Amino acid sequence: MTAQHKPRGDVAVLVPAAGAGVRLGPGPPKALRSLGEQPLLVHAVRRLCAARCVGCVVIAAPPSDVDAVRALVAPEVTAGVVVTVVAGGASRQESVARALAAVPVGFDVVLVHDAARALAPPSLVEAVAAAVRDGHDAVIPVLPVVDTVKVVDADGYVERTVDRSALRAVQTPQGFRRGLLAKAHAAAGADQATDDAGLVERLGVAVRCVPGSELAIKVTRPADLAIAQMLLHSEAPVRS
Repeated sequence: MTAQHKPRGDVAVLVPAAGAGVRLGPGPPKALRSLGEQPLLVHAVRRLCAARCVGCVVIAAPPSDVDAVRALVAPEVTAGVVVTVVAGGASRQESVARALAAVPVGFDVVLVHDAARALAPPSLVEAVAAAVRDGHDAVIPVLPVVDTVKVVDADGYVERTVDRSALRAVQTPQGFRRGLLAKAHAAAGADQATDDAGLVERLGVAVRCVPGSELAIKVTRPADLAIAQMLLHSEAPVRS
């Protein structure tokens, strides 16, 4: 990169946004579903660009919507942040791998963030990135599990109640050293994981937890959209 195009921050964020969102019901791909007057993806990109550590965002969009997504997020791009849109894959894992391959040279800290967690605040992005810079190769934001959790057998009977004191609900963005994330995806092959930290765990790498955010809820079902709508109306304006 030339001096005049030097990115504002040292962190690249990958946004897998090619999922259909079947559990939300009929409609466009999940990242393009509306929250208020704008799609989830637009809210997510706005907050990522507001984090001063972010210098690059790579979105893996539905293959048929790459140009539309590029135009959609263009107004949200902050000066000094490079935003690239690539065609996503058939799975979340493939979409992350494609986005990672498009990150420019020079970004050693890479975050992976679900567009469905559209209201994750810039402060959470900064906290995860800072933990990676502090020497942790893999970092995830978490919240304590507040519900009672039980193990249930195939016939619908409770086998036992789990001690929830050590349980945590995992959010995104998740942060990694770039080389480690690339290695984890290469080693995974066709084996799927529900998040990128799961791929890293398979390599025997310790994953560091940092406090998550109540704003970083994942929109999966119609009720989640209603909750996100209430959070959107209650939060302060997002500024870079």
